[in-house]
Amino acid sequence: MSQKDYYEILGVSKTASAAEIKNAYRKLAVKYHPDKNSGDKEAEHKFKELNQAYEVLKDEKKRAAYDQFGHTTFGQNGAEGPGGNPFGGAGFADFSDIFNDFFGDFGGQGRGRQAQVKGADLRYNMTISLEEAFEGKKTDISFAAAGKCGACDGTGSKSKKSTICHTCNGTGRIRTQQGFFAMERTCSACNGEGQIIKDPCKDCRGTGSVRKERELSVNIPAGVENGTRIRLAGEGEPGHRGGPPGDLYIFLTVKQHAIFTREQNDLQCKIPIKFTLAALGGEIDVPSIEGNKVTLKIPEGTQSGDKFRLGGKGMRRLRSTVRGDLFVTVQVETPVKLSDRQKELLHEFEKAETDKSNPQSSGFFKKVKDLWA
Repeated sequence: MSQKDYYEILGVSKTASAAEIKNAYRKLAVKYHPDKNSGDKEAEHKFKELNQAYEVLKDEKKRAAYDQFGHTTFGQNGAEGPGGNPFGGAGFADFSDIFNDFFGDFGGQGRGRQAQVKGADLRYNMTISLEEAFEGKKTDISFAAAGKCGACDGTGSKSKKSTICHTCNGTGRIRTQQGFFAMERTCSACNGEGQIIKDPCKDCRGTGSVRKERELSVNIPAGVENGTRIRLAGEGEPGHRGGPPGDLYIFLTVKQHAIFTREQNDLQCKIPIKFTLAALGGEIDVPSIEGNKVTLKIPEGTQSGDKFRLGGKGMRRLRSTVRGDLFVTVQVETPVKLSDRQKELLHEFEKAETDKSNPQSSGFFKKVKDLWA
């Protein structure tokens, strides 16, 4: 190994505190760790230097000896004196142990028992009417989901006890040495639990959870839209190894309405009107989403396709008192199955018509006449 000054390798002064030495090593070890520098021989060499320097300077006795005698205190490859070893007989093959003191496995799992696991999230599909989306709704839902086994109180054991796995000594991990690095994997004997259940509960077969029918009261707020997702925290599957439960997500589908169509917070509807009403003007009753009627004035000379706005008569906005608008498109209806008297009156009306009575058709046919001229 290099005979560089150990303080220089870590980038600290000789008066640095133990905490400063530790922090300096941590930053440089992350930078030059082989997992981040695959195939980089220079980085691997620097990582070895860092570990050698830190192994000496982190120990008060070794540091004092190094400060007094320098590298002569240690034999070749860091052996203390002739044949001695300041690293407890493990040599530099256990440099990964130093790194794991800070970070655990470089992939983030760490050594020892695995972390608690949050329970799975659940999805519930609900269909509501447009009126329910407008007003909001309180309803009860039922669904099958995993729940804590009552017989074993979620332990999975009939006696509610478990024993330490002797394969991994309760850590849930198996550690093997491969040259320079120590590798870890999940213990196959306990599946990473660190515990072995010798008397599995018959109700849950040792899993600690059973399928149950659950009921919940759900509030659907006014103003929800098609595709809205409502989260009920903690109402999902129970956690594993004491972890928190998952969440329940309610996905809403708003049914198509017979009269109204929705565009964000506005409502649209089409209403047929008599041609006499369109010509003479008047009033009509328009249905509203609340279930009552709204009066709409039809001006004289209204054309088919004309659109009218009724402000504040649309959908409620989510978590707001503001409402959208209702837009009414009128379609002038042509009468059918006329009586002789009706036909007679229409013929008389036709004879009395002028270009001013039908400006759109008069203008169109004038353009056609000019085109053919």
